[in-house]
Amino acid sequence: MEISKIADGLKALGDPTRLQMVALMKHRDCCVCEFTPIFNISQPAISRHLSRLKSAGLVTESRKGQWVFYSLNQSKFEELGFSLTHLPDLSEKLMELEEKGLLVNCDA
Repeated sequence: MEISKIADGLKALGDPTRLQMVALMKHRDCCVCEFTPIFNISQPAISRHLSRLKSAGLVTESRKGQWVFYSLNQSKFEELGFSLTHLPDLSEKLMELEEKGLLVNCDA
């Protein structure tokens, strides 16, 4: 892998919000609307963070019904030599969303 691509991936991970998003996506694919209440920032700001992760190849998106879900591109993390096991477990934030009925569930 080229140095510039490694640097781009690491720069994308250098933001605390994006790093937390990655930690959350270790547990499940997530939708923009799920990140909004977790980080208490606007939907456009969340979308910009996800766009940055996507442009670095760290996440992929897929449409499920009306929702767009983001998931980790595991192979890209392996190429960077970045171990997701070192990230903190933020699954309690997803559990809080579930308790509030804010997780998106669809069968599409």
